[in-house]
Amino acid sequence: MALFNSSNPHYQFNKRTLKYERVNYSWWHHFKRVLSVLLLSLLFGAGFFLLFTYTLQSPEEKKLAAENEAISAQYELLSRQLDEALGVLQNIRERDDNFYRVMLEADSIPSSLRTGNYDATARYAQWEDLRTTQIVRSTTQKMDILERMLYVQSNSFDELVDLSKKSEQRLNHIPAIMPVLNKDLKRTASGYGRRVDPIYKTVRFHHGMDFSAPTGTEIFVTGDGVIQSIGWKQGYGNCIFVDHGYGYVTVYGHISKFTKGLKKGSKVVRGDVIAYVGSTGKSTGPHLHYEVRYKGTPQNPQNYYYLDLSPAEYDQMVLLSANNAKTFD
Repeated sequence: MALFNSSNPHYQFNKRTLKYERVNYSWWHHFKRVLSVLLLSLLFGAGFFLLFTYTLQSPEEKKLAAENEAISAQYELLSRQLDEALGVLQNIRERDDNFYRVMLEADSIPSSLRTGNYDATARYAQWEDLRTTQIVRSTTQKMDILERMLYVQSNSFDELVDLSKKSEQRLNHIPAIMPVLNKDLKRTASGYGRRVDPIYKTVRFHHGMDFSAPTGTEIFVTGDGVIQSIGWKQGYGNCIFVDHGYGYVTVYGHISKFTKGLKKGSKVVRGDVIAYVGSTGKSTGPHLHYEVRYKGTPQNPQNYYYLDLSPAEYDQMVLLSANNAKTFD
């Protein structure tokens, strides 16, 4: 049937004559009607296209979205694992700077050299347009820092090994064991730092570590040295000061009795029994108060048990000494 077939006439009611009169439409009228229908169809089609495009996903898009979710989850897991690895390496770093390098009189390594500075670089610009930019950038940056810290720490240990080979006699004099038998660490009573005084009930700085043990428990000297002083001292009760040379002095307090024949000037070797645990002086129960001093400054003794403790035992020691807020003296 032709679009403009005149055999299908159109009529329109004339209100003035009250008759239906034939109306003859021009081709332009018909063209506009067809054009309007086409435009309306295009608008509806575009609307439905946009609706389906933004609300419904194709099977390929659904698969891609699931893969992106899985990748994001894996990055988050990797990021947490990197945080744990960085925490372990930070612990090693602290022991390296605060003990090993101090012990061998080596300069500490600046933090900026250990970790580097990746914040101000364009190293991660390639991921800026990704939907998962933040997690990808953060994880990659942590990996870069971890690799750098491992490289620097490896070189540091190589340097320390060389220094230690040249300092064997010196190492024998530096405190390196616990002063009482404490293999299960259960005798760790209180650590170095701010603690509640058991008598005055005030917060004071505790310059050593306390080891709880029955009266008469053996006390070992922790490094080769010479008895600097032996006898009664206010607060410490019966105590011994040992001069190890190289700037190190150790203190053993609240002793019940001294080893027979021990006196000022006596030479001692690491592991010698020098006294026995007691509760003399300012003390609330049998225990040993132990201090390490370097060039007159108190040090945290937990950093000087490297011959006794594995890394895992050291971490446990740190937790035990930190959680005990009260002291015995």
